This record gives sequence, structure tokens and C-alpha cells, in this order.
Amino acid sequence: MTVLRPGSARRTRPRLSRRITFGSPRRLAVVVTALAAGLSLTLPLASAQAASTPARGSAYMGMGVLAHDGRDGTPSTGDATQTEGVDVSGYQGNVAWSTLWGSGVRWAYTKATEGTYYTNPYFAQQYNGAYNVGMIRGSYHFATPDTTSGATQANYFVDHGGGWSRDGKTLPGALDIEWNPYGAACYGKTASQMVAWIADFLAAYKARTGRDPVIYTATSWWTQCTGNYGGFAVNNPLWIARYAADPGTLPAGWSYYTMWQYTSSGPTVGDHDKFNGALDRVQALANG
Repeated sequence: MTVLRPGSARRTRPRLSRRITFGSPRRLAVVVTALAAGLSLTLPLASAQAASTPARGSAYMGMGVLAHDGRDGTPSTGDATQTEGVDVSGYQGNVAWSTLWGSGVRWAYTKATEGTYYTNPYFAQQYNGAYNVGMIRGSYHFATPDTTSGATQANYFVDHGGGWSRDGKTLPGALDIEWNPYGAACYGKTASQMVAWIADFLAAYKARTGRDPVIYTATSWWTQCTGNYGGFAVNNPLWIARYAADPGTLPAGWSYYTMWQYTSSGPTVGDHDKFNGALDRVQALANG
């Protein structure tokens, strides 16, 4: 992903290799001369790390999944009835929702917020546009547990597009909790601290909206950063991220997934997802 201005979520995706900037032509000439002479140079690691770290606000759903899985998935044929969906963020700009509808997409999630410092500038067009063509829509929050508390971020999310209404076309908000694109994978938290942060977010969101939010995550991250905690499965629908032919092993507690993000480069704009059921089940989740 090319590093964009803060708040300019999404693609082109970040290169995982480190890029070093030498600065002025004079400095570059010194480096070239030294290398030609067979001298070794030690360049500051911090400079290389800074060059590969994206700007705050530029995270998107599945950013860490692609970095760790390194591939996109193609669902196997013969699955039970599923309903196609997409998730989008600020990178896509104004989305051609009628085109997506024509391709068979029937539900969509739009990134609304990240931390307490970013709102998607295209949120209104994306969120309302999906609704206007007949899709069942929802919004998601990219969590940054190292910046503010779970409750603080849940309230920020609700205040900036993460609300819910029983209109039959609005899905409960989703918490996108995955690898940290800006630093340590688990945001510097122990497993118990991470579980407490997530619980704080979930409780605050439900207090504000009356709904239990969806949890979007990947099994490997969940295992690493929560100790594979199984206590949220009773109330919170699972949106599993796995770029393969099937969803694979689910996190502890969940015996089935509600949604599955199977690719980050689908046939049309946005990441593509499957809802584990026919359209009436999507409507049931919207109605609560």
C-alpha cells in the first residue's frame, strides 16, 4: 500500500519489504562510492521501519490478513447457500453500487472510523449508496487498542456512522480487530488485557445501540493476541477472515461463522465476503 495521507484508507497495499531513502544526491553518491569500494554501511533501522509503516487512518479490513496469509482465496464449489457481500473503505472513493448490485452483491459494510482520530470521508456515499440500491448495509470500526479504551472507541464509532436502526436494511456494527499495521501485532497488550479491551468495546456499543456487534478477526491473530478466548461467541456474530478455499478452523467458542471474508481482490470493487446463509438470514441479522 502506498502511504497515503492520514484517513485515506486503502489500496495500493503496503509492500512488506523495507525501503530505505538515502536523502540528498550528495549522500547517495557517498553511499554508492562506499559500496563500490567494498565498504560496509550500517543504516539506521528506524529509518527503514518508518518508511514501511503506513500512516494512521490508512488501515482497512483485512490489511493484516493479507500481510500474514499472503494470498487471496477462491471459495470451493458446492457450499451451502451463501449470500455475496463486499466491504469497502475510503480508498474506493465513490462506489458504483448499481454495478455491484448487478454482479450479485446483496450486502455491504463500509469503514466508518478508526481509533478516535479518523472518519471515512466517503462514508456517506458508500453507506447510503449501498442502501439506496437495495443492499443491506452496515459499518465497521478499525480498532486501535493502543490509543484509547474500548468504550471510548465504541462511542466514537456510534457517533460517526456506527449506529443501528431496526429498518430491516441496517446490520449491527462490526469491530475489526486484527494485526496492528502501525506496530506490535497485539498493540502492546497481553492476552488478558486484549480480552478486557474488546469486552469494553462490546459493552459500550451494546449500551448505545441495543445490539451486540459483529467481531471481524482472523483465527491466527485471535489465538496469538487473546489466547484464543472463547467467551464472546455466545452473543457476538463471527466474521472470519481467511483467504483460502474455506474458512478453516474458527476461533474458540464459535461453532460456525456468520460471515467470511475470502478475498481482498474480488471480481468487483472492494473485498469480497460470503454470508453463511440465504438473503433472509442477512435480513434476520439486520432486524435483530
